[in-house]
Amino acid sequence: MKYTTLPNTDIKVSKICLGSMTWGEQNSETEGHEQIDYAIDKGVNFIDTAELYSVPAKKETQGSTEKVIGSWLKKSGKRDDVVIASKIVGPAEFSKHIRTGGFSKSELEDAIHKSLKRLQTDYIDLYQLHWPERQTNYFGKLGYTHDENDPWKDNFAEVLGYLNDFVKQGKIRQIGVSNESAYGLMRYLEEARKGAPKMITVQNPYNLLNRKDEIGLAEILHREDMGHLPYSPLGFGMLTGKYLDEIPKNSRVDLFPNYNRYMNENSYKATRLYNEIAKKYEMSLTQMSLAFVNQQPFVTSNIIGATSIQQLEENIGSIDLVLSDEILNEINEVHAQIPNPAP
Repeated sequence: MKYTTLPNTDIKVSKICLGSMTWGEQNSETEGHEQIDYAIDKGVNFIDTAELYSVPAKKETQGSTEKVIGSWLKKSGKRDDVVIASKIVGPAEFSKHIRTGGFSKSELEDAIHKSLKRLQTDYIDLYQLHWPERQTNYFGKLGYTHDENDPWKDNFAEVLGYLNDFVKQGKIRQIGVSNESAYGLMRYLEEARKGAPKMITVQNPYNLLNRKDEIGLAEILHREDMGHLPYSPLGFGMLTGKYLDEIPKNSRVDLFPNYNRYMNENSYKATRLYNEIAKKYEMSLTQMSLAFVNQQPFVTSNIIGATSIQQLEENIGSIDLVLSDEILNEINEVHAQIPNPAP
């Protein structure tokens, strides 16, 4: 395994982060524990979760993933050996079963305390805002369209102040954002320059079919010393190649057909071209796709997920693969032909 630190901290994390959103829905508690044990054995020490999980989001399974991690922490006694990241939901139709507001002090207090209880821990290492309160282009939207009726008012300073209170209480150690834009990052950084705590990471989708963060975010990450935690590095499984011929039974898209964000015509075209590159250089499309993300200089840790140990083995094994300049050039040629087909 390779390691780095969360920016501006001494928190050491593996370059592969174990994603967990299937635990409690597609995976049982026992399977979740098996995945954690396997990942730990391979050197992974970073686990990402959220109060929303498992997915798809629904009242009956909300918080189940944190409970799986919590029971593992209690059973193993290894809390000090792992770095735990979690998130509070933003306002959205699909999260109204949790709460309907945003990031007020009372809402943050409710979310943090419930996550701590489910996780069976006294602190969360990295606490993230799962998506913005304001209306902006996340969850599959490439471009921003302004809405004059957006009720949101600028509250970046207030939210950072609330989060800082929980840092002072020792309930969270560091803070970050998720599904955030360049505007949001810079506003948070502007407040940090005035003395507010600094958001140290952004967790956004990033993969061969969605490289939009290279456009506006990458420069910010480098110049402001922030970390990127890519999620969906395999595009909901599209970049494994398993959907190129047919949709396998019991796969995520088979079970949850609305998870088809990466399955438009141009995504299929690009994926087939990437698959040809992988075959040419005698590697799996899965490992090539993950290695591409691992190698990006702005990436702190790549969040991988799996529903089986076999998938997990291949995904974690990508850390040992280094793509040559020749391969990267061929990947970039495909990207130039079909840029960001699935934002």
